[in-house]
Amino acid sequence: MCNLYRMDDRDWVSKWAQDVESLVNLMPAYQINPDQWAPVIRNTADGKRQLANCRWGLPSPIYVQKKAAEVRAEKLRKKDLPVDMDELIRMEPDYGITNVRNLTLPHWKRWFGVEHRCLVPVTSFAEPDPASKDEGGKTPNAWFSASKDKPLMFFAGLWVQEWKSVRKVKDGLTTDDLYGLLTTEPNDVVRPIHEKAMPVLLQTREETEIWMQAPWEAAKDLARPLPNDRVVVTSREPYGSTIVSKAGERLEAPMVL
Repeated sequence: MCNLYRMDDRDWVSKWAQDVESLVNLMPAYQINPDQWAPVIRNTADGKRQLANCRWGLPSPIYVQKKAAEVRAEKLRKKDLPVDMDELIRMEPDYGITNVRNLTLPHWKRWFGVEHRCLVPVTSFAEPDPASKDEGGKTPNAWFSASKDKPLMFFAGLWVQEWKSVRKVKDGLTTDDLYGLLTTEPNDVVRPIHEKAMPVLLQTREETEIWMQAPWEAAKDLARPLPNDRVVVTSREPYGSTIVSKAGERLEAPMVL
């Protein structure tokens, strides 16, 4: 799953978003990890397009929150303490879903409309490459781009406005605009490094306009592996400390659904 990407194009707004209402002051270049804030071009309910900062990680399904809250409830019961399940669910930390892979999951369908779609600018994205471990056992990141000169492209994204949740226990309940990336089957370039998925990447204006304007039945056709000649490995770098969650586990890390 894609949990790290970079945006190194300093002039992308003037080329791609000059007519978009801007709500942010942009950094010239940045690297984004899960739960961080990053710029997206988003549609709004009143038909506008906005350049805005959103937090990476869409809301988890309620069943995930309930399962985690029940674990906490059981610990309270063992101590003969009162249990308020509604409050436990409301305050259960939700670390966010960074990658939307299963488009048939009912949880996502409420956000398939045009007003919840966004473009996430990117010049390269990373996946851990287990086959390239160094002598110390560290796994490097393989960085993928459209070509060696790392031109601008976009992740196909979904966004949610003013979602109330506990992202971090120390912060308590917050209200945030959230976003996540669509992923799909990997192509032959990505598969040897990450066999499960690759991000849905949009590299032409035609593709971005379909994603932002078309009815869902047409837009979802973009969720396909990128042709092999439209993505390359540009570098390998030491892997950081990203924690990957496994199905059914509640870790302090993003999930994929």
